Amino acid sequence: MGNIKNLNVDIFRIFDEEWALLTAGTLADHNAMTISWGQLGSLWGTAGSAKNIVTVFVKPVRHTFSFMQKHEIFTVSWFPRSYRKDLGILGSKSGRDGNKIARTSLTEKELGGGVAYQEATRTLVARKIYFEQLKKDRIPDFAVETFYSGSDGTDPHYMFIGEVTLLEEK
Repeated sequence: MGNIKNLNVDIFRIFDEEWALLTAGTLADHNAMTISWGQLGSLWGTAGSAKNIVTVFVKPVRHTFSFMQKHEIFTVSWFPRSYRKDLGILGSKSGRDGNKIARTSLTEKELGGGVAYQEATRTLVARKIYFEQLKKDRIPDFAVETFYSGSDGTDPHYMFIGEVTLLEEK
């Protein structure tokens, strides 16, 4: 297991270009979705003792949303580019319609009280410490027009902040 203080990533590319898989629930009952929005940083502490956090954004229409609300632990995993097809399935199919992970080549495992994947090159395990829905009247107009006026649900994303409790890197 790695030390989160030694995590060396390009924080402006890791979500946007590499994609990630957000998973919440237990090994017996979980759901995952591909995400490309997220943040890494520190919060709520004095210099040198702030909590290491990961922030993810989930629309309430997504099946994973109920798992994020119900469970305290979630994981964020990154994969080699060779798994893009699998991540595409997990980002476009709903877990409401069956076991979408079974349609991929990914192997689930328990990690730090959450669900991770054998094939992941990096996984953050996080304990949810805060969540709130983004306020539409505070979101820039271009973002409202682009992301919150379509047929897939106009309700803004919820922001989930998790304290990173474990880092696994391969």
